Amino acid sequence: MTGADTGADTGAAPDTAPDTAPDTPQDATAAAKQAESASRVAAAEAEAADQKSLLGSSAVMAAGTVVSRMSGFVRTALLAAALGAGLHADLFTIANTVPNMLYILLAGGVFNAVLVPQLVRAMKGDPDGGEAYTNRVVTLAAVFLLVVTVALVVAAPLVMDVLLGSEFGEPELAAQRSSAIGFARYCLPQVFFYGMFVLVGQILNSRGRFGPMMWAPIANNVLAVAVLAVYLVLYGPATTAEQSGPFSPAQEALLGIGSTLGIVAQLVILVPYLRSAGFRYRPRFDFRGTGLGHTLRLGTWTVAFVIVNQLAYTVVVRLASGGTAQSPEGTGITVYSSAMLIMMVPHSVVTVSLATAILPRLSAHAAEGRLPALATGLVSTLRTALVVILPFGLLLPVLARDISHVVWGHGATADTWPRYAPTLGLLGIGLIFFTLHYLMLRGFYAVERTRTVFWVQCAVSGTNIAVAVALVGRTDPAQTSPALVVAYIAAYAVGSLVSYTVLGRLLGGLGTRRLLAFGARLGLAAVLATGLALAVVLGLDALSPDRPWTLSAVHVLVGGGVDVVAFLLLARLLRIEEVSAVTGLVTGRLPARLVPGRRR
Repeated sequence: MTGADTGADTGAAPDTAPDTAPDTPQDATAAAKQAESASRVAAAEAEAADQKSLLGSSAVMAAGTVVSRMSGFVRTALLAAALGAGLHADLFTIANTVPNMLYILLAGGVFNAVLVPQLVRAMKGDPDGGEAYTNRVVTLAAVFLLVVTVALVVAAPLVMDVLLGSEFGEPELAAQRSSAIGFARYCLPQVFFYGMFVLVGQILNSRGRFGPMMWAPIANNVLAVAVLAVYLVLYGPATTAEQSGPFSPAQEALLGIGSTLGIVAQLVILVPYLRSAGFRYRPRFDFRGTGLGHTLRLGTWTVAFVIVNQLAYTVVVRLASGGTAQSPEGTGITVYSSAMLIMMVPHSVVTVSLATAILPRLSAHAAEGRLPALATGLVSTLRTALVVILPFGLLLPVLARDISHVVWGHGATADTWPRYAPTLGLLGIGLIFFTLHYLMLRGFYAVERTRTVFWVQCAVSGTNIAVAVALVGRTDPAQTSPALVVAYIAAYAVGSLVSYTVLGRLLGGLGTRRLLAFGARLGLAAVLATGLALAVVLGLDALSPDRPWTLSAVHVLVGGGVDVVAFLLLARLLRIEEVSAVTGLVTGRLPARLVPGRRR
């Protein structure tokens, strides 16, 4: 090691002072610049190492999410083939959506956003590595969720009246309302199992075990697919007349109980991983003076955030239910939520995986007071996410019609699948804003600024409600779902701008100039690639305007393939390093024989 290295590493005086000490002010300036340059290089190397580690952790989760989403596509396609896209399907969709909504409303915000930072702090600061704290959290959560779930099942009619539009108070829709309540009674127990699943998953995440939580939902989808297959065998696809009608009690039991069993299965799968992660659960009821008060105070603002968010979603559901109740050609919550599942694929595979892996690290930076490191890590994660999200978001409107044909052009929706395309296409734009907003919130959670998150979400939800009510009130039932997506886009455009600005001030900057330069290069590559894909898809459309769904699948593959190849070439030309990092991670996990130039 040289004398200069020793001084830089330890702060001690160099061994050979005459050789290293600056003789003139110019020498001092040069030495300072050299030290600053070395510091930048070291910081860049540390950032690259952190990002490589983050990508590795994210890849494990992403792999599970990909398989989960693929099985979810089968589930969505079967659901549409069995129930259609009208009021008949909306009755089940709304009832099956309620448990997740209520879980998020009652506990999800605390579990997802507040709990991981607190578990990390307990593991670092408590003598027992956070064991007692975690046991108390599990005990308190289980008791709370159980009591709430029983109350919700009893109050199922009131719950559904909140979500169903005023049209369901009319006598001609009394049977449909009864079906929705019947489904709710079977589905509402999911609140308990959703809560425990997320809680156990977050305990595993805080201990560096990211994979199980992402793989477990596959069991839910497999069970759902089996239940829907049985339903199709027993009852067949809904006819045109049935797509506005109620269900029989036997149909409600099959679909409702089957859906709940899927949520139970994904929780049961996680439990054995707790032991392998070194956690042994023992009920603890000594809640006083143990640090849970701080967690609950943080959670108070998060619960307020969730209430505001779910208020907006409740308005969306009510408006959507009116779309199908008013007209057989209307679009409602089934179209909206099914298209949302497609849009959320890259979000779940990329953004959620990255955010889940980075949150413990961001929380550690915050706990140590290293705000610049927190900002650097967050922006690096955002850049990595955007190299996938931005091209996908721009490509989705181009492929929306063909994707809709492939996924929903079967069974009861064989003739109505075009209803999905406008909603799906618009959601691609919404995904870009949602990604930016979502990742900025991880920064607020890491520094425990949950009150700030609440006020930001007030702006998001207020925009969503105002725009949704204004647009749906001025459009026909067939355009209900697309109008709700426009409101979603407006809401998260506001949210991303506000959250980025406020967090940047809090952390002392997010490197906006550098991020904008990156965004310009990324945007150029994505727009050019999307333009080329659009030209190809339009050419294919002209050759086969009336095509079967199998040919639409070919269009998706060709158009998507052209976009991916063009984007990768442009990204290399424009030196977008994050694209190389992501593609390198993907190819690194492929068999050597499938990657040209890589040794076996």
